[in-house]
Amino acid sequence: MLVLFETPAGFALFKVLDEGKLDKVEDLWKDFQSSESARRVVELKAFNKFENTSDALSAATLIIDSKPSKGLRKFLQKHCEGETLAVADSKLGNAIKEKLKIDCLHNSAVMELMRGLRNQLTELISGLGSQDLGPMSLGLSHSLSRYKLKFSPEKVDTMIIQAIGLLDDLDKELNTYAMRVREWYGWHFPELTKIVSDNIQYAKVVKMMGNRVNAVNLDFSEILSDDEVEAQLKEAAVISMGTEVSDIDLLNIRDLCDQVLALSEYRGQLYDYLKSRMNTIAPNLTALVGELVGARLIAHGGSLINLAKQPGSTIQILGAEKALFRALKTKHSTPKYGLIYHASLIGKASQKNKGKISRSLAAKTALAIRYDALGDGEDNSIGLESRLKIETRLQVLEGKDLEKSAGSTKGKPKIEMYEKDRKKGAGALTTPAKTYNPAADLVLPTEETPKKSELASKKRKHQEAETEPVEEAIQEDGDQEDRKKKKKKKSKEIEEEPAVDADGDKKKKKSKESEKPAVDTAEGEKKKKKKKGSEDVAMQTEESGKKDKKKKKKHAEE
Repeated sequence: MLVLFETPAGFALFKVLDEGKLDKVEDLWKDFQSSESARRVVELKAFNKFENTSDALSAATLIIDSKPSKGLRKFLQKHCEGETLAVADSKLGNAIKEKLKIDCLHNSAVMELMRGLRNQLTELISGLGSQDLGPMSLGLSHSLSRYKLKFSPEKVDTMIIQAIGLLDDLDKELNTYAMRVREWYGWHFPELTKIVSDNIQYAKVVKMMGNRVNAVNLDFSEILSDDEVEAQLKEAAVISMGTEVSDIDLLNIRDLCDQVLALSEYRGQLYDYLKSRMNTIAPNLTALVGELVGARLIAHGGSLINLAKQPGSTIQILGAEKALFRALKTKHSTPKYGLIYHASLIGKASQKNKGKISRSLAAKTALAIRYDALGDGEDNSIGLESRLKIETRLQVLEGKDLEKSAGSTKGKPKIEMYEKDRKKGAGALTTPAKTYNPAADLVLPTEETPKKSELASKKRKHQEAETEPVEEAIQEDGDQEDRKKKKKKKSKEIEEEPAVDADGDKKKKKSKESEKPAVDTAEGEKKKKKKKGSEDVAMQTEESGKKDKKKKKKHAEE
């Protein structure tokens, strides 16, 4: 029987010389109290040495997972033909038996034997001293602990936190320097600010041009992509209203332009570095929300591990803490998004659906962060799948809104032809087309005098209708009866007035037209009398009212 023993230096195979002592497990430890007694029980048969630390680490990690390494399989195939192999791990024994067809043994006697071998290891293996075994075991244990914790210099998120902080600072400095260049050079060439809007292009143009007089003889095609902008620049340089600037001032302005261009170039390099680090450390988070948003989330959370401990609801409002606590204090609605608002998926959504998409994106982001921080894989498959799901959800939400705006409740607008007046199965209409009827026309009178008389009578009727309620309120009971009689007479007179007919004879028209002025004059005289009577009654009522007031005042004074 052979015994497989793992050491920091390699794998050792010991041959058991006296297998009968394995039956007495309780007394087995006595045989390993000294090296001489141990050599009577076991003997070193073969030793497989590790070439370097990485080889030792890979073999040890596979042994921990109960899997034999490639070197171990070759070593066992060479030395274990037809032998029974004692192993310290039953799962490892099953794996060796399945792959190499070697019978393995694991029991309490084997574990006690392993304990004795570990006690006398340096004596049983020649060339392996205790002074060498200690540092090897310590180094291997450190490597194993790093591997268990998934610690790797490629996974350090501190660099991301520093890089995104420096990137934000560079953006602020670049903006400040660019505004200073515009303000400084604006005294000499103020029109250039409106012509060239990009800060980097502005700095390049100022550095190349110097004095605005040189603009006519220079070629700006490498800096300005549009020929029209270049033509506007040259025209504005000729008729510019700016002041003259000395050569020393232009030299300092060009030095400031060099600083702006150097900062912009370094910012580009820093962004590329940040992009590569994010794709290495958090590939799924990068695929879901982008490099900048993912880096800001990691920096705000403190580390990738700390961010992985947060739920999706916290990630959704991360960066909007002030708004959250203000809303809780004032009992208003809480914010729907924080730093995650700058993700491209939320930017694609309409204002109505931003809250729903941010909630879905935060949940998927939490899963992606946990996989990046604690998972074994290094691909971005989960991030890409989650992004596709959110994009389909966004399309569904946006499609629903579009369908609702189309007009129908189910989403599809119903367009129906108007078939009310059409026969079934025929092209003709059920009702005939309407024709023009000349008999329904009204013929207006040609003379103007009857029109004027009719208008006058209508105005008088309106005036009488307005004055009648006032008169009824003022007059007493006896006067009201007289007025009612007069009203009845007026209604009879109005009914007796002849109407002008279109189909009547011309003679009748002339006679009626001659009679109308006389009737109008009679009615006018009657109305004048009525108005005078009403005015007299109103005067009498006013005088009686004044007398009553005077009497009341006298009674009050008495």
